[in-house]
Amino acid sequence: MPEGLASHDRIRILIAEDMHLLREALVGLLSAEPDMVVVAEVADGARIVDGALAHRPDVAIIDIGMPGLDGVEASIELRATLPGCKVVILTALTAPGQLRRALRADVAGFLPKDVRAAELTAAIRTVAAGGRVIDSALAVAALESPASPLTQRETEVLRLSATGAQPAEIAQRLFITYGTTRNYLTSAVGKLSARNRVDAIRIATEAGWI
Repeated sequence: MPEGLASHDRIRILIAEDMHLLREALVGLLSAEPDMVVVAEVADGARIVDGALAHRPDVAIIDIGMPGLDGVEASIELRATLPGCKVVILTALTAPGQLRRALRADVAGFLPKDVRAAELTAAIRTVAAGGRVIDSALAVAALESPASPLTQRETEVLRLSATGAQPAEIAQRLFITYGTTRNYLTSAVGKLSARNRVDAIRIATEAGWI
C-alpha cells in the first residue's frame, strides 16, 4: 500500500502487553508499516475491552500472560463485545493447552513471542483479511498432547471451581446436590494426581482441559 495511505484505510491495531519495553518495541515495529496504525496500547488485561471500544481496532495483539485478566479470557470478552476485532495472541508459553483454550475463544492468530517481525506483520495482514494464523510447532504439540481423563461433568465442575465458585454455588448452577459436587471435585483431583483442588485446576488449565 502507498505510504500516503489515510489512517482510516490502514489496519487499526490495539496492543496489549504488560512489559513496557516489549510494548514499545511492538508499537515502533507496527507503526513503521505503511498499511498499519497503532490506535491503542494497554498494560492490563482488564483494560482491553474499554480500549477497544474507545478506538475500534481491526486487530488486537494480546499477550497471553496479561495481569488483571489473562489474554484468553480478555479475548473472549473482546470477541463478545467487538466481534469485528480479530485477535492475535502472543505467548512465551509452550503448554499445548493454551492453544486449545485460544482456539475455543475463536482467536484468529496464535504465535510465539519470539516470532520474527516479518512473520508478525504478515499474520496481522492475514487475520485482518479474515484468515487465521496458528504457529505450526504449537499446533503439532497440541495435537500430540493427551486427551483429558475427566468426564464431562467433572470438567464442568472443575471449570466452575476455577472461576472461584464454591461447591454449593456449583451444585445450584448445575442442578446437582452438594455432595455430588464434592464427589466430582474429589474425583477430578484424583484423576489428575493433583495435591488439591487448586492444583487440579492448574493442571487442567495448563493442559487445556477446562
